[in-house]
Amino acid sequence: MATTRSLHLGTAARRNIEGYLFISPWLIGILAFTLIPFVFSFVLGFARWEVGTPPEFVGLTNYQQLFADEVFWKSMRITTTFVILSVGLRVAIALTLATLIHQSSFARRFYLAGFYLPVMFSGVVLALVWGSMFSLDYGVINDVLRHMGITGPGWLTTPTWAMLAIVIMSAWRIGGMTVIFLAGIEDIPFELHEAAQIDGATPWQRWLRVTVPMLTPLVLFNLVTSLIASFQAFAEVQILTGGGPYNSTLVYMLYLYRQAFQYFNLGYASALAWVMFVLVVLLTLGLLRSSRSWVYYGGVRI
Repeated sequence: MATTRSLHLGTAARRNIEGYLFISPWLIGILAFTLIPFVFSFVLGFARWEVGTPPEFVGLTNYQQLFADEVFWKSMRITTTFVILSVGLRVAIALTLATLIHQSSFARRFYLAGFYLPVMFSGVVLALVWGSMFSLDYGVINDVLRHMGITGPGWLTTPTWAMLAIVIMSAWRIGGMTVIFLAGIEDIPFELHEAAQIDGATPWQRWLRVTVPMLTPLVLFNLVTSLIASFQAFAEVQILTGGGPYNSTLVYMLYLYRQAFQYFNLGYASALAWVMFVLVVLLTLGLLRSSRSWVYYGGVRI
């Protein structure tokens, strides 16, 4: 009996070792490129470190300097504006497109693939494409407006229009949301719509009272993921406007990038990163907590 148990434990141990060996590349990667930098940036937030000089412990000086920094607050306001406009617009458009595709009986897969295609391209590629489209002189958007008798604005040269241009560009990447919403719509039991129709509900009322409540878990998921992604917006803004004009599109991550890799204030940049991390965590937790009053799972409000 003891020998059998020893053999069983030995076999289990070998299987565990084999399993860890198979996932070791992932473990090494997450340790070297995620966990260690995560901890190191936290420590670095309490130090002053410029490239070429040894780190110097300064306590909370970086955070005190940060909250007294006018550019920090400006980037925070710009980022908040972008997040509110971008997230709301993307969720609304994705839900609308999913509803239209679900009701379409012609070329559904073609439309779905077309809307999902921008997700496959990097943010740099999309920024270059939209940069040419927003061009004041030869951009296709102003060209269309010109043929309609409207003088197009300077999309990338005017502060107000530059922010709007970034929001419009961000709304282009809604393919993932659309696919998720479409899957949720097709998973709604037909009996619910049938019962509402028998009770005299119009198509609009069925969509508002049946479809939308049943999709609230997916709305929550898309809100959370889009919120996190929008706070991390960087590549598209850097390529499209570079934070201009007059820092009107200086989003938070772009300001962090400047501090770290242009001014080489790595300690200050680490403090900026941790402030953003804490802010996103708090907003996500607040959104999840608020879901108790508006998210339904299986017809039950949580």
